[in-house]
Amino acid sequence: MAQKIRTEADVLRTVPPPGQEAPLPKEGEKNVLITSALPYCNNVPHLGNIIGSTLSADVFSRYNRARNRRTLYICGTDEYGTATETQALKEGITPRELCDKYNVLHKETYKWFDIGFDHFGRTSTPEHTEISQEIFLNLSKNGYLERQDKEQVYCEGCPKFLADRYVEGICPHCGFDDARGDQCDGCSRTLDAIELLKPRCLVDPKHKVTTKTSSHMYLKLNEIQPKTEEWIKASWKKGRWSPNAVINSDGDIIDARLKMGLQPTPLTRDLKWGVPIPIEGEDVNQMAGKVLYVWFDAPIGYPSITSTYMHEWKQWWFNPENVDLYQFMGKDNIYFHSVYWPSVQIGDGRNWTKVHHLSTTEYLNYEGGKFSKSKNRGVFGPAAKDTGIPASVWRYYLLSTRPETADSMFSWSDCITANNNILLNNFGNFVNRVLKFAASQYNSVIPDSEDPAGPYSPNDPIDGEFVTNINSLLKDYTDAMEAVKLRLGLHTVMLISAQGNNYLQSSGLNKALMAENPKRCAQVVSRAINLIYVLTALICPFMPATAESILAQLNAPERVVPDVFSNDILTGHTIGKPEHLFKKIDEAMVDVWRVKFGGNESAAAVETPAAGTPDPLKAAPGQSKKKVAAAKKAAAAVPAYTGPKSGEALALEAKVTEQGSLVRALKGEPKTLETDTKIKEAVEALKALKGDLETEIRRLAAAAGDAPAA
Repeated sequence: MAQKIRTEADVLRTVPPPGQEAPLPKEGEKNVLITSALPYCNNVPHLGNIIGSTLSADVFSRYNRARNRRTLYICGTDEYGTATETQALKEGITPRELCDKYNVLHKETYKWFDIGFDHFGRTSTPEHTEISQEIFLNLSKNGYLERQDKEQVYCEGCPKFLADRYVEGICPHCGFDDARGDQCDGCSRTLDAIELLKPRCLVDPKHKVTTKTSSHMYLKLNEIQPKTEEWIKASWKKGRWSPNAVINSDGDIIDARLKMGLQPTPLTRDLKWGVPIPIEGEDVNQMAGKVLYVWFDAPIGYPSITSTYMHEWKQWWFNPENVDLYQFMGKDNIYFHSVYWPSVQIGDGRNWTKVHHLSTTEYLNYEGGKFSKSKNRGVFGPAAKDTGIPASVWRYYLLSTRPETADSMFSWSDCITANNNILLNNFGNFVNRVLKFAASQYNSVIPDSEDPAGPYSPNDPIDGEFVTNINSLLKDYTDAMEAVKLRLGLHTVMLISAQGNNYLQSSGLNKALMAENPKRCAQVVSRAINLIYVLTALICPFMPATAESILAQLNAPERVVPDVFSNDILTGHTIGKPEHLFKKIDEAMVDVWRVKFGGNESAAAVETPAAGTPDPLKAAPGQSKKKVAAAKKAAAAVPAYTGPKSGEALALEAKVTEQGSLVRALKGEPKTLETDTKIKEAVEALKALKGDLETEIRRLAAAAGDAPAA
């Protein structure tokens, strides 16, 4: 098919997609190094993990490539430490086998979500050991290490020193019952396991836990702190960090640990699974058999994983003059990337590339609660694929609710609404309407609009206001993306597609316009198609598969993010076959997915009446025994059906569960006349839903030949 497209440098992409080559930074240009927090290798990621780090970083990586910038995106699994040992123990395999298993699961999950790393590696490599040990020795040579003999948690039942994550107890700061030995999930404070009140061994809570003296090497963060604070203030101002970092919008340090004064922190642990410590001199005997603390070696994974990808890794990691480092993570990782790891880099003494912009998110919660793998609550890893919702739609919804300044909530109904109302009716409708019209009325060839190639004039006698509005929105988009306000950037894309729909409407694009004013019709089609071309570049960071589909329909190569709206697909260009970008999702699936991903309790509630829920087959106060007997007889007539259930049956089961939960919640409220009325109404509604479900089960059973319909 004939292509007639402007080929100037401000139009076409020259930087390849992620992973197609190992780019090197170029002096005098903006070179972008991107990392997302290394996912820990003892579980599969849930949606909150994905939006908090890897997906957000992927969007920014693809955006910079769409600006023709040399970009490198590095990630991988964080594999050493106690959590790996603990999970391996639970699964009855070695730590190495566990890491091999979950590294593959992480890769598969991210691949399905179209998350494009230049390289996704792991920390259990010889290169990681070499670089970690080198940094440790540099800290020692620079006088920032000291040996301390301290009391440490010891389990007499195991018997061994217990690493932090083998210990749980009461947090001494907030009283949280299940604080870990390294960090409290209640108040997010970092801890030393010996600080826990009433410590217990996770291997066996019945074991006697006591303390013994152990020798470890400590990093003197207190001596590095002045240099760290000086660097934070300079980097925060230059790189415009997220507002939930360690420094506020006025440039004041707000991190509690910095304000109280950093203390020496341990760099070693009594473990087997980790990087052996390279101790020299008089401390050799005391340190024999110990490994580097995972909080120390984990961020070293960024450069070490890069080193397994390219020999010239130092051109990225020791080049702060020419490389801007952007790091993406959830708020629980802020301290380690803004204080701890930069302090290590400063103490190491070499000219490290340190973080330029720290992009952090708050938490994404799930349907009113938290994601929980143990309770099977929420969407984890490969399960997103099982819903049948395309990866592009998942990406759109997660990014549109990205918790940038406050916690946000995943909602199945909102997810479906986002697909049906925004992607399908707004974005998809604009693209499909224009391309179908061009295919059917112009034989897929762009008509002559008489517009010159290049930027459209904001002084155009008919479309000047339209051009001006698009140019203004393009500036809003680039401003948002440069500031790493990804949610705002995506919102702006949808505003631009809405402008496109309004343009078609106000121009009256139809067969009548083509017959009555062919010149204007050609102009509208040409300008609308060029707006679609712009949208491919803007949406590509967020929904790369969608952008790829549109480009195939346009029969056009990838373009850069433009500064202004311009005529780039020219007269005589032949487009491809128009196809729908999105499909409608049945709203009844909300209830189905709520049950499927609502956790063990939700699933059980479908099969058995919820605790505390009045059984409609038992006598209520004042109800006659005759009515109860009739109800039992009716229930007995319901066939035992075990075949496949219809969508309606699944939806009704979910509604029964939800209504049962409502009844339980109402029964937990203070007893008042109003509450009693609400309970009665809720119980009646529950009975009605159960009746509808029974009717549907009878219908299915009759259809399957198991029993006659009643």
